[in-house]
Amino acid sequence: MTDRFRVTLAQLNPIVGDLSGNAAQALKAWQQGRDAGADLVALPEMFITGYNTQDLVMKPGFHRAAIAEVEKLALAVADGPALAIGSPWVEGDKLYNAYLILKGGKIASRQLKHHLPNETVFDEVRIFSAGPLGGPYAVGDTRIGSPICEDGWHEDVAETLEETGAEFLLIPNGSPYYRDKMEVRFNHMVARTIETGLPVIYLNMVGGQDDQVFDGGTFVLNPGGALALQMPVFDAAVAHLDFVRTADGWRAVDGAKAHLPDAWEQDYRVMVESLRDYLRKSGFSKVLLGLSGGVDSAIVAAIAVDAIGAENVRCVMLPSEYTTRESLDDAEAVAKALGVHYDYVPIDEGRSAITNSLAPLFAGRDADVTEENIQSRLRGLLLMAMSNKFGEMLLTTGNKSEVAVGYATIYGDMNGGYNPIKDMYKTRVFETCRWRNANHRPWMNGPKGEVIRPNVIDKPPTAELRDDQKDSDSLPDYPELDAILDILVDQDGSLADCVAAGFDHAVAKRVEHLLYISEYKRFQSAPGARLTPRAFWLDRRYPIVNQWRDPS
Repeated sequence: MTDRFRVTLAQLNPIVGDLSGNAAQALKAWQQGRDAGADLVALPEMFITGYNTQDLVMKPGFHRAAIAEVEKLALAVADGPALAIGSPWVEGDKLYNAYLILKGGKIASRQLKHHLPNETVFDEVRIFSAGPLGGPYAVGDTRIGSPICEDGWHEDVAETLEETGAEFLLIPNGSPYYRDKMEVRFNHMVARTIETGLPVIYLNMVGGQDDQVFDGGTFVLNPGGALALQMPVFDAAVAHLDFVRTADGWRAVDGAKAHLPDAWEQDYRVMVESLRDYLRKSGFSKVLLGLSGGVDSAIVAAIAVDAIGAENVRCVMLPSEYTTRESLDDAEAVAKALGVHYDYVPIDEGRSAITNSLAPLFAGRDADVTEENIQSRLRGLLLMAMSNKFGEMLLTTGNKSEVAVGYATIYGDMNGGYNPIKDMYKTRVFETCRWRNANHRPWMNGPKGEVIRPNVIDKPPTAELRDDQKDSDSLPDYPELDAILDILVDQDGSLADCVAAGFDHAVAKRVEHLLYISEYKRFQSAPGARLTPRAFWLDRRYPIVNQWRDPS
């Protein structure tokens, strides 16, 4: 009986739908494990397809092709360590989320996911069938249990595996980031070690997929919850983990323990990585955005430069008669500090042409928000024209506060292919600007030091669509607005909860009204980096037409 067992953990970044590319990544990791003397090389959940596949995996041609790719991979890894990889699996007329063990040129065994998540960004109940509670699989004379992702959050799967002979748990995950989620993962995995008395490997993938970022952070716990290994967050990495057999069973040998950054850094890294991967995986290498002199466009410009480098970012100032000298100076200062290409495209002539065209129809009517929105839509048109001409993806820059209450112009400043700050409230945008000025990391492509000058952060926010306009003319001050939105959106609370928290009922009622009537705008908005469990997209799906209002 062997007294040592080596597992190579491959925390990698698959691309949804790139079956051959994902297989090539898996093969390279397997070769690293083989060269390191591994007994088993392990990859995350649904790695062959990429994750989250949503309904794509239900397409018969797709899941058949994925399984065929795994069968080809099994032949390629026939001589050497076993390879464990996440894949769809079909038995009869049922489709499963599976973990396949490749040995001797074939799929030697499989684990089927039992608990299917049906909340937040996951719809697995409508996609997959639930597998039965099962036993472990063998690699040599070692028996391993692999609860798949959500299965690791429930005690029944792990306990069944322990009772049927598993000697340690290897839990493959496709677990996307939200703020402070690592603590939640640790708590669940500590519970599994205590309940079963077994070591636990929590293996996660990395990389961005649409709004989600898989943050890695693979870790290993010995019984009782002692941390034996901590892989880095966000970075693709391969680690070799040794188990030694003791009188009490297998124990993981202590390995490297990567530093886990705080929530401010992790949020910023998510916005950078989500944009970087969204561009890379969709075929774009350059971006542009409207730079207004305000805080939102400034932080998006910084995120873009940190993601893909200043040489790949174009910033455009599109001033009108309402644009102040202060805004012009602030925008130019941000562009120079970041080192980006900067264009200046006044909208006066275009606005005059549109106003003149509409004048016969609008005769006798007072100017109102219509004229304000013409400016925003003209800017959107010009930016999209530049996007088409230069092949640069347009980024939109609305924060979560604005997205929530519809303080944005559809087909205007909402134009764009991606929104890095879509899930970040305005108050947190201010602090994130200060954080970026004070911090620089090796994964940032932008310059060190102050890139967003203090005046951009400290001045009163304004859309500058009319004389002396301030956001506070139309909305509660952002600290109050964001606190109410946190109750109504993030906590799914009521107006009574807002009042109990000390907010005026009439103010909260108005915010609720704006939240509901803006659903149609959000439905058409660009995707953006998910930072919380209540991001606007898959986390919160409301009807567009909805006349219910909280009666409290």
